[in-house]
Amino acid sequence: MQTLQFIGTTPNQLKNEITENVKFLIEELKANFQPKAPEEFLTRKKTAEILQINLSTLYLWTKRGLLKSYGIAGKVYYKRSEIEKALIEL
Repeated sequence: MQTLQFIGTTPNQLKNEITENVKFLIEELKANFQPKAPEEFLTRKKTAEILQINLSTLYLWTKRGLLKSYGIAGKVYYKRSEIEKALIEL
């Protein structure tokens, strides 16, 4: 471990410097912090309802790679964020 010597610096000056730097870093973190929202997974039925399509169309879009599906225990799900990204502006 390295040692530091502060010549001409009082304990209060050191404390104030550390406090100011910590405050600055906290404010910077607050300004740039973007919490990650939990991902929402939708069932096939809910996905088809949102897109106003039937389940066979949803199946075809998935097979063509327009939408990506996820599965667990024999169930199929879609990520809401990926569904929204797949929509294009006309």
